[in-house]
Amino acid sequence: MSFFMALAVSIVKSLSVLVSYVTNNTFPLPLSEKEEHIQLERLKNGDENAKNVLIERNLRLVAHIVKKFDNTGEDTDDLISIGTIGLIKAINTFDVAKKIRLATYAARCIENEILMHLRSTRRTRAEVSLYDPIGVDKEGNELTFYIYRYEI
Repeated sequence: MSFFMALAVSIVKSLSVLVSYVTNNTFPLPLSEKEEHIQLERLKNGDENAKNVLIERNLRLVAHIVKKFDNTGEDTDDLISIGTIGLIKAINTFDVAKKIRLATYAARCIENEILMHLRSTRRTRAEVSLYDPIGVDKEGNELTFYIYRYEI
């Protein structure tokens, strides 16, 4: 249970930081490979501040990935929040031994988190009931069909 509590606290902290960045439209620069490695080592040793640094410095990546989903009709701020959750999951599950950058791994996690959200909230097609009358619209107005014949 403490893992979920720590995750929730981390999300709240990162979202408050995120809101300030979004309103000012500025994000901190990403970490260099050396700085990233140092922060990941600190995180591996249990330093929660290192996690916050990794989250803050990768928010630009979240915003970049969210731009791909502009045409979905979802609010950009919501997608950034969901992408940030994907970023946090990426940071929690990242394996330094894989010899790839965190941003490479996180980009896939962020995109997957957004896609999972979009799939879960996708509107299902209108269901048809056997008891709905045929030939009327939702308001009860009768539908009429016209067949046009063209003489040639």
